[in-house]
Amino acid sequence: MLIDRFNWSAALSPARNQRDAETVQFAKTALASAKREGLQLAVRARHVALAVIACLLIVINPVWEQLYYVVLLGLFALIGWAQVRVGRVGVSRSELALMFCDLALLTFIIVVPNPFATTHWPVAMQYHFGNFIYFFVLLAGAVLAYSWRTVIAVGTWTALLWMIGMAWVWWQPDRNPALTASIAAAVGSDHRLFALISPDAIEFGVRIQEIVVFMIVAATLALAVRRSNDLLIRHAAVERERGNLARYFSPNVVTELSKQDEPLKQVRTQNVAVLFVDIVGFTAFADTRTPEEVVRTLREFHGSMEQEVFRHSGTLDKYLGDGLMATFGTPFNGAHDASNALRCAQAMITAADDWNERRSAAGEPPLRVSFGLHYGPAVLGDLGKTCLEFAVIGATVNAASRLEALTRMLDCALVASDDLVSRAKAELGGAAETFRPLTAREPQAIRGIQQPILIWTQPRGS
Repeated sequence: MLIDRFNWSAALSPARNQRDAETVQFAKTALASAKREGLQLAVRARHVALAVIACLLIVINPVWEQLYYVVLLGLFALIGWAQVRVGRVGVSRSELALMFCDLALLTFIIVVPNPFATTHWPVAMQYHFGNFIYFFVLLAGAVLAYSWRTVIAVGTWTALLWMIGMAWVWWQPDRNPALTASIAAAVGSDHRLFALISPDAIEFGVRIQEIVVFMIVAATLALAVRRSNDLLIRHAAVERERGNLARYFSPNVVTELSKQDEPLKQVRTQNVAVLFVDIVGFTAFADTRTPEEVVRTLREFHGSMEQEVFRHSGTLDKYLGDGLMATFGTPFNGAHDASNALRCAQAMITAADDWNERRSAAGEPPLRVSFGLHYGPAVLGDLGKTCLEFAVIGATVNAASRLEALTRMLDCALVASDDLVSRAKAELGGAAETFRPLTAREPQAIRGIQQPILIWTQPRGS
């Protein structure tokens, strides 16, 4: 009877479809949190950028008409605040609409002349100020807060709006034909120079170059965002698996496992200490209690027991209804496996006594808890094909279970084999305080072991 199988399916190798679905859900939660942080960071960056740009405009051209652009910068700040309010993971039409408003407003500012300006240049003169670079500020904000698809959308919408702006300017009449004629007369037949300095020239080649460069940058940033998202999902999957491992292993063992590639798949035989814990008479107790009370009692008990397992560098193998199995020296041998197991059992006895005191104070009957310990060789390795289980099997495990059952006949709290106690003494020294509660007993015949074995017991209440 394989009473010592360990179900690792939830933590290590569950069915792939279920694992992928759970990982994606876990990653979505992480992405949602990352996006909220990104949106808040983006709006702060936007406000700082807008303040810098407002100061820059006034320094470069300190005239009253610049207040028109300062007011429009306030609209950008308002749009950024609204994006934080409606932003979420996934497709959000409100969020996309606000992003488009960002780009449309910037296009309007760059293409349409200031209505409060004292000079009336041709509309095409707007292109001579090199204001297209401000689109990169909005693109940078999209990188901080959105998906790679959204970054591509920003690039595409910018190109479309920029072409619409060019078409609108191209259809506008020359507001100062005399100035244009004077420049044409001054440059003579040099058409390239005229196209470069003419106040009515759109310079389509330069405008197309701006669009192409912007799209290249947007595509590159989108690739970087996608790669970051993939890394985040992988990290989320690793953290989820690490969390699952933490259900069974102590934190220091989880750290060691995370440094190695599939160490649990290595089939091997090694010495381990095995601890079995059980509540005596729990079946009769449960028959007279409601399901809710039964589950609550088990949760209290298991919680205090697993805490001691991890505190003593053990591995929580599995729960056995009203009991549990723990191993020490899995998946890696340590210098104090046997002594850790013994100290863990003794700490569990103390924890169980404290738990019973709380139960008595609450008017609930105390429950007897028994412990069995053995040390020896066991086989470690994966079982199964699709849904794998990590197994710790062998006579050592079976003997530990039967030593725990022996506590009923001997009326004690703990029965430990001499193999375990001798190993613990070698680890700690025979005079250690750990061994004082133990009493040597006559050899006992244990089913599955050919020769009777010497045992040590610890009484209840010690």
